[in-house]
Amino acid sequence: MKYLLSRLILVLMMSVSWGCHLEDKGFDQGETTKMTSDQVIQLLDDLFMERVKESPQYMTYLGMRERYDQWDDNSDRAADKRLQMTRDHLARVKAIDLTNANDAVKLSVKMFIEQANMSIEADRWRYHNYPVSQMRGVHGRIPSFLINQHLIANELEAKAYITRLAGVPKVLDQLKVNLEIRENKNIIAPKFVFPLVIDSIDKMLAGAPFEQGPDSTLLADFKRKIDALDITDDTKSKLIINASDTLKSRFYPAYRSLQIKLRELESIANDDHGVWKFPDGDKFYEFALRRTTTTGLSPDEIHELGLTEVARIQTEMRGIMQAVGFDSDLQAFFAFMRDDPQFYYSDSENGKQAYLDDATAIIDNMKSLLDGLFITKPKADLIVKAVEPFREASAGQAFYQRPAPDGSRPGTYFANLYKMKDMSKYNMEALAYHEGIPGHHMQISIAQELEDIPKFRLFGGYTVFSEGWALYSETLPKEIGLYSDPYSDFGRLSEELKRACRLVVDTGIHSKKWTREKAIAYMNSNLAYSESYNIRQIERYIVMPSQATAYKIGMLKIQQLRARAQNILGEKFDIREFHDVVLKDGAVSMPILENNINAWVKSLD
Repeated sequence: MKYLLSRLILVLMMSVSWGCHLEDKGFDQGETTKMTSDQVIQLLDDLFMERVKESPQYMTYLGMRERYDQWDDNSDRAADKRLQMTRDHLARVKAIDLTNANDAVKLSVKMFIEQANMSIEADRWRYHNYPVSQMRGVHGRIPSFLINQHLIANELEAKAYITRLAGVPKVLDQLKVNLEIRENKNIIAPKFVFPLVIDSIDKMLAGAPFEQGPDSTLLADFKRKIDALDITDDTKSKLIINASDTLKSRFYPAYRSLQIKLRELESIANDDHGVWKFPDGDKFYEFALRRTTTTGLSPDEIHELGLTEVARIQTEMRGIMQAVGFDSDLQAFFAFMRDDPQFYYSDSENGKQAYLDDATAIIDNMKSLLDGLFITKPKADLIVKAVEPFREASAGQAFYQRPAPDGSRPGTYFANLYKMKDMSKYNMEALAYHEGIPGHHMQISIAQELEDIPKFRLFGGYTVFSEGWALYSETLPKEIGLYSDPYSDFGRLSEELKRACRLVVDTGIHSKKWTREKAIAYMNSNLAYSESYNIRQIERYIVMPSQATAYKIGMLKIQQLRARAQNILGEKFDIREFHDVVLKDGAVSMPILENNINAWVKSLD
């Protein structure tokens, strides 16, 4: 990992401009150029680094310390510049003569061209999104980024943290401009979004130095990082005072000003929930599904597939209900699983810690069993943490944060313990496998640790692959004897059923004009989760159109490819080799994954 980071920094330092760097190698930008595989990889890395240099926040995500005191530029002018950069990069890559390149490099070029074309096409829909929602947005990324990404190893990096605090007003001013542009186009988030976001800001601004009481989340984070430094107490004190003053004078008023704008938007927002309400909303949603799933499946096809999968999974659930001797219908079993105290931790600090401890134990046990399923395993460590208090009320049930490439930060499985009734004991196994091992951590860490492939593939990818893999990974432990408790196996099915329901409600909301209430009612009648949990899920799907379809579409494709390979290869089929082929190229589109598996099968058949 250190070697990878060194190469990233070296390329950054050498590439004052990629054009100059390439000319030094004898590459004429105006001509079609025949390149070796190494030269193609170098070119793609140069282009990647040019993109990285435009984003100081992404540089921080990658563990780099350059521009460590700056924020990204989120203006339209910057977006125009990125679009032109993409066009220039695409032209440069399309001009490569790949005669002397190997197959792996040809695949990389194909992926680069596909992704660049998709980015250019997506610019048509630049404003078809919500810059602020309860799920994501600059307003929430700022504190999360400072806490989880901005590490402080010395006094200079502490000052960079403070400079970033001072730069928040400009970032939020750009956000307000982006909101106003969409307001003029009548692209405004549904009314329910605004109280959730406004409340999350209130929570972030609670405590010292904003008001009397315990330290706010940000000040506590800064103090914790400063306390760990090997500097004098006087220097620590000055840094903390400076940070406190900056939080009060710059950070606080910027967020209060944003709240004013959000309240203005709330007053004119309505209860139309689907993107069908956007200009050319139907076409946008078709594009969103194509980008998310990397398939040509229509909204109607995905909707019907969801209904079929819901029926199949519920049939399996009835089998478990009978196995545990529950003599009633599935709805009654759902109510039993929702309401019986035996399935939940206490809503206390001890209960929350017990959840984190048990989730860690599940992951540690799975680590010890990986040899039977995988050849390649991740080097990066994985930890389990609770979602921070300032965003737990609006964040999802669980999510994963990738490790820093240089090993300075492990991968993290965040569990949202805001309401312990939403984090049952019976679904914690499946959740830990999905977010941790063998799910997101395994796939993403292995991708980051791959060698001799371009960096845009190491750090990018496709949601349908990563989420499809994670959902597929929930089933693997069952094949080696885990989920021994039938209630835990019911939890596995519950997680899969939720993803099947997503196909139904996402298309229902955004294509069939379902209301928020109709979508919630569908979830309530088909899932074992609490109504409060289902409400939060539906509200997520509303503000993130198409994203929720990735999980089941990706899982079904991986399962389909595995079944086909097993049928053709018979005794020659090795599950470890299959998984290596699936993961060997990082996150890829479904057509590319299918080509990879077919080529592997052909080589053995």
